[in-house]
Amino acid sequence: QVHLAESGGGLVQPGSSLKLACVVSGLTLDVYHVGWFRQAPGKGAEGVSCSSGADGSIHYADSVKGRFTISRDNAKNTIYLEMNGLKPEDTAVYYCDADLPPNFYCTSDYYFSAWVARGQGTQVTVSS
Repeated sequence: QVHLAESGGGLVQPGSSLKLACVVSGLTLDVYHVGWFRQAPGKGAEGVSCSSGADGSIHYADSVKGRFTISRDNAKNTIYLEMNGLKPEDTAVYYCDADLPPNFYCTSDYYFSAWVARGQGTQVTVSS
């Protein structure tokens, strides 16, 4: 059974940085697409960033481009999201994601997933 455990969220001021981590168990990460999506109160899921297990392509949502960086450590079965220049509109619960087509597509142009939260998520709150 696949389990994803997110950590690293918190309450920070605008302009601050956070690094989220997600430890994945139940699968070997290296061939899987991985990503992060978020859900703010009253809003639908938004794909933040993904990293392709097929060719290494990376996609960022326009809202986070230039501020967030996704990475993966396949040896540790861990996915990271480094977030800099945080804004109040980044406030959400962040979930990590790991799967294969047809449940998950990742190219440099888009990130499509079933948006199923398989971990508890980690809350990021950006407020002054």
